[in-house]
Formats: sequence, C-alpha cells, structure tokens
Amino acid sequence: MQNPSIVLYGAKTAKLEAKEIPGLNDPYDVLVRIAYVGVCGSDVHFWHHGGIGKHVNPNTGIVMGHEASGTIHSIGSAVSSVSVGDRVAIEPGTPCRFCSACKNGTYHLCRQMRFAAAPGPPDTQGTLCKFFKISEDFVYKIDEKISLEEAVLVEPTSVAVHAVKLADVRPGETVVVMGSGTIGLLVAAVARQFGAHRIILVDILEKKLEFARGYLGVETFCADVKSTPEDDAARLLTKFGLEEFGTDSTGGKVDTVIEASGAASSINMGVHLLRPGGKYVQTGVGKPKIEFPIVAVSNKELMFRGCFRYGAGDYELAVKLITKGLVQVKPLLSSVTPFEDATRAWDKTASGEGIKNLIEGPRD
Repeated sequence: MQNPSIVLYGAKTAKLEAKEIPGLNDPYDVLVRIAYVGVCGSDVHFWHHGGIGKHVNPNTGIVMGHEASGTIHSIGSAVSSVSVGDRVAIEPGTPCRFCSACKNGTYHLCRQMRFAAAPGPPDTQGTLCKFFKISEDFVYKIDEKISLEEAVLVEPTSVAVHAVKLADVRPGETVVVMGSGTIGLLVAAVARQFGAHRIILVDILEKKLEFARGYLGVETFCADVKSTPEDDAARLLTKFGLEEFGTDSTGGKVDTVIEASGAASSINMGVHLLRPGGKYVQTGVGKPKIEFPIVAVSNKELMFRGCFRYGAGDYELAVKLITKGLVQVKPLLSSVTPFEDATRAWDKTASGEGIKNLIEGPRD
C-alpha cells in the first residue's frame, strides 16, 4: 500500500485501505510521515456513533485521527521553516486565511476551517495514515529530547493552553478544574505555570483523582453522583476552607473554574463554586441542551466563556512548556497499539483504560 489509512464508514465499521499519497500542490505544503496518532474522546464518539453532529458518509468514509506526530518526508518548493527529516507535532486544521476571523487573529473560529477527520462537505481526511499533507506553518519542530510519542500530546496541551489563556489565570488565584481526563490534567498543569496558587481537581472517580495527585501533587475532590451540584459545591468549599458568607449560591473564594468534562452536573457545580465576579471557561463538550443555573451566572456577574480547540500562539507555547519540562506529558502515555489494530485503541479509551492511548503509524 502506498498510503495505508484507517477509514471509518459508520458506527463500529472501519477498514484498512490503500489511499493515494497526497501531492504537494501548493509550494508551502509539506508531507509528514506519521509516527503516532493519539486517541481522544471524539474518536471514541465517532467509533460508537458514526460522528458528532455531522455523521460520516457511509459511501465514502473518512480517514480518522487528528492528534499526531511524525517526520517531514518531503516539502514544497517555497517551504523554508522545516526540512526533510525534521521531527514535528502537527496542528491538524487549516483555515481559509482570508475571512474576518482569520484576519482578526482568531483563525480557529474560521467557518471554512478544514480540520482533520471532520465530515464535510467537503470531507477532511485525518492523520491515521502513513502520509499526511498540511501547510508548513501548521507543523512544529520538536527538540530531540522529546519523543515522537510525547509530541502527540502537544495537541491536547494546546487545548489546555487555550483554556487557561481564555480564563486569564493570574498569579495567586485559586483554580478549580472540573474533570480529570487528559484535558483536565493538562489544564491543571498549565494553570500552575500561569501562576495559580491553588489548584483543585474534581471528578466522580477516585481512581482518576489518585492518578492526578501523583501526577501533579494537587488537591482533589470526589463529587457524589447521588448529590446535587449545589451540595457538592458546598462540600468542596467547606472541605478546603474556601467558604465565604456561608455556602449558599453566592459561592466561595474560587477565582476561576475551567470545566473539562462536559457533564451537566459538573457545569452546574462549577458555577456554584465561583465567587462573585469569578471566571468560568467551558472546555468540555457535552450534550447540546442542559439545565443551566443562569440566575447564578447573572447575579454573580460571572465572566463565562466557551473554548474551542486552540488559536494563535497556543501550539508554540505548548511546545515550549513540554520542551522545558514545565508540563510533563510522558506520564500520561498509557499504551501503543499497532496501526492495523487501531480500533482496539478506540475500545481501550472507551472502556476507561489508560489516560492517553496511542496508535503507531504504519510500518514499512
């Protein structure tokens, strides 16, 4: 096979297929020989449901994968920032570069963004293949001391960087992170680098919080699935001495909440934790409609923001944080699955096995 690829045709239907090697039609294109591809929650959702919002066309299918690293295989005639053989992390989306969002520096909000493994029309093929084409300014050289396995984690670290920047985390703040999956753990690690004085990770699984304590040394709180978000918020504030003027809906002394689970109860709890004038960033993706404490958001005049992927400068900062060892990603790597058995890696993640499971790129 010239370019072996894992193609999803629908829920629980994926095939290993031969694709053509992409041509370098633009002088600024590069071709990356994929080394590793990470598995995230969206991959699992596609595997179980055939898509998120837009579903995969069962007649054409789509190549999966968007968290990836590799080596530059060939370059276009005008490429100057990378050379053949360079080891790179891949930012897996290309904007139009001409719309108002792109020209205003928010290219991640481009409505014509071509993001890897996104159904169309037109479909955008993903990174779960041998050769992946992208523009040179969306690959990032990595230091020799960073492995290609670790380089896969630049993508989720960039999500964390974007979330923390949106939250405007400042030195001395108390930050609560809702959810201790890959993104939640990395958000906590990045928030520490932005100067957060106190970080508390919240989850409903004690096993995940145990890992978080060992990985980051942060405080943790296990929410009770049988309790209400208001009661869980009150318990957290009391446990950590953060209550102020009682423990009612006015909240405590929490400056910032970054939600990384998407669960309705987690979202509600986060709102009730915040002090008046506090900051909330929604990073986790959950159900499109939930019951929401809008009165508390208004009465406390919270700064409430959505968070979508990553934008200008986020990948560069993520690479620097990992290179300098300020954010450790190696402990998050749990397994590597051979390319031909990619669906096994999706099943591992779906069952809650490991933190970050990888799929190895095709071998010769």
